[in-house]
Amino acid sequence: MDAPSGKVKNITQHTTVTPPKPFSADSAPAGGEDRFDENDASLWKLALEGSGAGAWDWNLETGDQVHSRRWQEMLGYEYGEIVARNRSFVERIHPEDRERVERSFNQYLEGKTASYSTELRLRCKDGTWKWILTSGMVVRRSADGKPLRMIGTHVDIQERKEAEALLQQSEERWKLAMESTGDGIWDWHIPEGREFYSKRLVEMYGFTEKELHQHPDALDSRTHPDDLPQMLNDRQAHFDGLTPTYHNEHRVRCKDNTWKWVLTRGMVVSRDAEGRPRRMVGTHTDISARKQAEALVRQQAYFDPLTGLPNRRMLRDRIEQEIKRNRRDGRKMAVLFIDLDHFKEVNDTMGHDAGDLLLMEAARRLRACVREHDTVARMGGDEFTLLITELETDSHLEHLLQKLLHTLSSPFELHRERVFVSASIGVTLCPDDGSEVEALYKNADQAMYEAKGAGRNRFSFFTPALHEAAVQRARITNDLHDALAQQQFELHFQPIVDLSSGQVRKAEALLRWRHPKRGMISPADFIPVAEASELIVEIGDWVFSEVSRQLLVWRNTLHPHFQISMNSSPVQFRRRCPAEKSWVKRLEAMGLPGMSLVVEITEGLLLETNASVSEQLLEWRDAGIQVALDDFGTGYSSLAYLQQLDIDYIKIDKSFVQGLDPGGTQFILCKAMVVMAHALGLRVVAEGVETSQQRDLLIEAGCDFAQGYFFSRPMPADALQTLLSTPQLSQQWIPTTTLHGMQLLVIDDHPIVRQGMVAALRQLQAGIEVLEASDGAHGLELLEANPRIKAVLIDLEMQPLGGIPTIRQIRQMQPALPVLVVAGSEQPEDFHAAIQAGANGYCPKSAGLRTMRHALRQVLDGTLYVPTFMGPASQ
Repeated sequence: MDAPSGKVKNITQHTTVTPPKPFSADSAPAGGEDRFDENDASLWKLALEGSGAGAWDWNLETGDQVHSRRWQEMLGYEYGEIVARNRSFVERIHPEDRERVERSFNQYLEGKTASYSTELRLRCKDGTWKWILTSGMVVRRSADGKPLRMIGTHVDIQERKEAEALLQQSEERWKLAMESTGDGIWDWHIPEGREFYSKRLVEMYGFTEKELHQHPDALDSRTHPDDLPQMLNDRQAHFDGLTPTYHNEHRVRCKDNTWKWVLTRGMVVSRDAEGRPRRMVGTHTDISARKQAEALVRQQAYFDPLTGLPNRRMLRDRIEQEIKRNRRDGRKMAVLFIDLDHFKEVNDTMGHDAGDLLLMEAARRLRACVREHDTVARMGGDEFTLLITELETDSHLEHLLQKLLHTLSSPFELHRERVFVSASIGVTLCPDDGSEVEALYKNADQAMYEAKGAGRNRFSFFTPALHEAAVQRARITNDLHDALAQQQFELHFQPIVDLSSGQVRKAEALLRWRHPKRGMISPADFIPVAEASELIVEIGDWVFSEVSRQLLVWRNTLHPHFQISMNSSPVQFRRRCPAEKSWVKRLEAMGLPGMSLVVEITEGLLLETNASVSEQLLEWRDAGIQVALDDFGTGYSSLAYLQQLDIDYIKIDKSFVQGLDPGGTQFILCKAMVVMAHALGLRVVAEGVETSQQRDLLIEAGCDFAQGYFFSRPMPADALQTLLSTPQLSQQWIPTTTLHGMQLLVIDDHPIVRQGMVAALRQLQAGIEVLEASDGAHGLELLEANPRIKAVLIDLEMQPLGGIPTIRQIRQMQPALPVLVVAGSEQPEDFHAAIQAGANGYCPKSAGLRTMRHALRQVLDGTLYVPTFMGPASQ
């Protein structure tokens, strides 16, 4: 291009190259010269040539353009081969670059840009193309400002361009690879404030490429407010060089306003001279499915699947956090263990679905009782734990505990049925009772079992005494493991007395533990521990073996039908042994009939109405083994259980026997139990008999058997055998007047009643003769004719001669003859009238024939018999 107004073509960026010293007209080479003056010592030439750049000097008036040696060599020419004209330069520009070169040059000359600089390709001597960076500036203008001369440089940028091309190819391959994985790609040009999003990225959020503005704020503004601070912190940390890559997980609001979890990763790929980021590229990966899976895993790991409450793991974490906070703030907190009373009965009788409904409703009620920052957790089964934080006063906690008891004791509606449970609550305080999680757990657990043992439906606070009891239990557990192997257990036997005769054909085997260092340990101390550790299974098996061995001895020496009772733990029912090792098979192997053994079970076991319990009881029934229901009346007795299951005896708990008084509540209860049992075909044993009055009242109530300290303490087998060999022992325990050969007179005008009385009296003792009279006059005649009559049993309402006149005449005939009134009336005035007439006792017919026999024995012994309807004051 030969004229200053001529236009050339070029493209790409602008770089200003300012020579250190303006180029003057005097130093410019003469027009037409094809080379620089080799002697030119100008600083800009030396600097440029020294840097490896080629220099050019263009006379805009003539079109002459001189190129330095380096410029010509850059294109593969020898120095001087290229004509020193601008045309030589323009002809070598790549056709695709000429338009942009021209536009860049004209913009500079028109003052639209501060400098002239562009990248272009020039044809080399061998026909190949070389990328160069050309830069220049006007160094001389005419008086009217017309540019006259320009100087500049050409820098070989071929290697850089090749590297950029490779980078571009690599970048395109990387983007393609990322897109193929489903990731969205972003490319952020930071100084310009432009961010390019790939098609996959915008589609990830439900947009089209035209809908999402290519700007960083387009997605930043849609980031979830809770996630934005951390995202900005992570990004700035990478900008500052603190992290090698940018990595963050956050939620982005999609076009449909739903939230999508994404993982964004990126890296700064370009920085300026001062280290500030210029360009950053990265990806967005949709991790919504992973987050949902993580949420599910967290839910399963930290929450109870049935109730949705925190589980044991999350509770521990929260307690640990609260302990730290309490240490810092000086606050208190409480840990409550809650066990639902009678839940097992609901689960077993109504099914697991009903049990689950009850647990879910219980969880809802518990949450409703506490504050939002308190924690309700389910530990498993029917056990819940509450973490009560920021305790201010004891009254607040006490109020909460009462509220919890009330809400859990209210009826539950399950499958249109009302169900009642209650709660036993153990309470421990932090830091008062401990400041470690395990210590608090142990304390609350001990307190809970204390509440359960005290009767349930109550709460109990942890105390040091409970801790000491727990330590004691731990010691016992350890020592129990050695007790069997070292033969520290022994059996004592307590006789069971037949109250109708005083004879002993039964005994109860009671386990004793003679510890080598601590002496005798109470069964109340070690049996619960043995059950909890399941050592009771081995211990119970040993007891059975010893009882069987003793049965062989006593059925040979004491009585061929002697029977021993032994206790069986519910744990033994749950751990069924192989058939060949069952008690039934072992009794058969020893030649012992099933009737020789009575197994005592607790009422609590009957509530476990599962197949295992029923099958075991049926097996025993078929083998003849009898079953006694121990501690009757203290648990959850049910007539349905007694009817459905194979029970032979009920044992009245000693708590009823100890409070026996004539006409008292305990006596009425005992009598009711006896009547009920007899109606169901069961026999009754009373435990804990300690006085003769208790014995007599039990006889009056119709009880069949009794045992207790009044008769004998438990003792070793040889001592009991010696005791039972004592002559007249039965008469010592059940005193009776010798009735052999004695005549008794029954006066009653009702034939059926009279016949029953006669039959009952004849069972008192062999050799008794009973005479009958249908009215008073006939009775007086028999009395006068039979001097061997030793006692009279008489009704009051008879015709023509009634009971009171007859008693008066008997007193005239025989003043010392025992007379027992057996009447239908239970009116106090009739009792007083009979006694004033001379009777020695009064027994209502409603008391039954057993009581009548007992009353007769008492009057024969010279003791006034007072009926229970007269009350304790008349005794």
